[in-house]
Order: sequence, then C-alpha cells, then structure tokens
Amino acid sequence: MVINNLDYFASLVQQDDSIPLFEAALLIAHDVEPQLDIGAIQAQVDMIAARLLKRLAPDASSVQKLRLLNHYFYRELGFAGNVNDYYDPDNSYLHRVLATRRGIPISLAVLYMELAQQIGLNVKGVSFPGHFLMKLSVQSGEIVLDPFNGASLSREELEERLEPYFEQQSYPGAIPLAYYLHAAHPREILVRMLRNLKALFVERMHWERLLGVQQRLLILLPDDIAERRDRGLAYANLECPQAALDDLEAYLEERPEAPDAEMLRSKLPGLRDASRRLN
Repeated sequence: MVINNLDYFASLVQQDDSIPLFEAALLIAHDVEPQLDIGAIQAQVDMIAARLLKRLAPDASSVQKLRLLNHYFYRELGFAGNVNDYYDPDNSYLHRVLATRRGIPISLAVLYMELAQQIGLNVKGVSFPGHFLMKLSVQSGEIVLDPFNGASLSREELEERLEPYFEQQSYPGAIPLAYYLHAAHPREILVRMLRNLKALFVERMHWERLLGVQQRLLILLPDDIAERRDRGLAYANLECPQAALDDLEAYLEERPEAPDAEMLRSKLPGLRDASRRLN
C-alpha cells in the first residue's frame, strides 16, 4: 500500500480517541519519501513483535514482559540514541530509525510503544521537558523509562533532569513531579515529533520540507493561528505569494497587536505585487 498525500494522515488523526500513533507517525516520512510503502514497514514491526511473543510465557507479568522487551529492543536489536548525529532529520522518520537502529527519544519511544502494545504492555509516552520519556503503570506504581537506552529512572533522577527548567517561568519548581509525568496523547506526540523537524528545517532554511511539516501541524492543530502564520512564511520563502497572503492575513486579523505584527505587515505589499504578477 503506497500513500502519497495528506488525506490519509488527516483521516487517521480525525478522532482523538482512535489515533493509531505508529501508523500516523510513519506517514510523516512521506514528505521526504512519497513512495514509501507504509504497509511494508508495519509488517517489519509486526514480525519483530511476533518473534518477541514467542519468547513470552503465557502467564508472564507486566514487569517480566517489560524486561524482555527492553533486552530485546536495546541489546539484541541494538536500538539506541543517535549521539553521533542527534540533529539528523532521519532520526525523526520511523522507517529510517528502524533501518539504522538509531533515533531520538521520541522516535525510539514510538517504535518501542508499538512493540509493547503488540505484546500486551500499555506503555505510554511522556512529554517530559527536553527529553521524551515512557512509563508503564504496575501494581507498585509507575516505571519511568528513558527511550534512549531503556534505563529506569528514579524520582531523584527525574527531579534532577527538571532542574534546568525550573528557572523558566513555564516550568515552576513548585509543581509536583507527577505533573510532568502525565501520559501524552497521540496527537501531542505527533505534534512534538513535527515540531522537532520544524526546528531543524527552519534552521537549515529548507522551506519545502518545512511546508510539509506545517501542513501536518495544521491538520493536527487546525485552530493554531501561529502554525498558520508559520505556514504562510514557508509559502513566502517558496515564492507562493497568494498562499502566503492568505495565511499571514488570517494571522494578522486574529492577532493584530502581536509582537511580530508590524514585521509581517511589511511583507504584505511585496506579496500582493508578486501575486498580481503571477496572475
């Protein structure tokens, strides 16, 4: 099955209570490989899960399943964080992570969670500041894992990781640790994956790829006017003046007093001229 447009992605993320995270995350790669066979990649993952299932005893506990999955994923299959090239966009494309066995925390977590689900483990993603995490609820509490290497993190280690963010107003230290450990919704995870790519493409001025990211972000967050502004800026850099005007004017109408409003207004005359020339 080959899918090469945004329509299928939109259909997958339409209902909050039924977003298939792994499949939707795989589709992000269509921006760089339009002919990617999503079904074939899913089949590879299904085979990995089937091999793992064969090793599990029928009465295996959640902790036993987790230990086996951790050993299999990190030790036998060799998945790990890409410390040598952390900012390579390929680290966010699941088919590349599957091929190279290297990724960033969130992409490793999405793959890990898919395998966990297939062996009956309800591992959840955690949008922890700065470093995506995973967690599994068991009778004794919650096991929090670092997707980079599968390490279990103690309360002290988690609090230590939060310290750099406590000075920021958006991460006040008075908030209990549990606040930062809530289970991330699939939509939230997909948005975080896309915003990781967005930061890379803005820095590299790769406007075509940025536009693909913005299209998906607006499918996920249709009412986010800032993302529409950023799509307009991508269109402007790609010399699509009318599309840029539509997005930037919508942003300015909703946020006429925004800090960037004057800068954006200064772009409008040139975009209008360019649009008239094209028409």
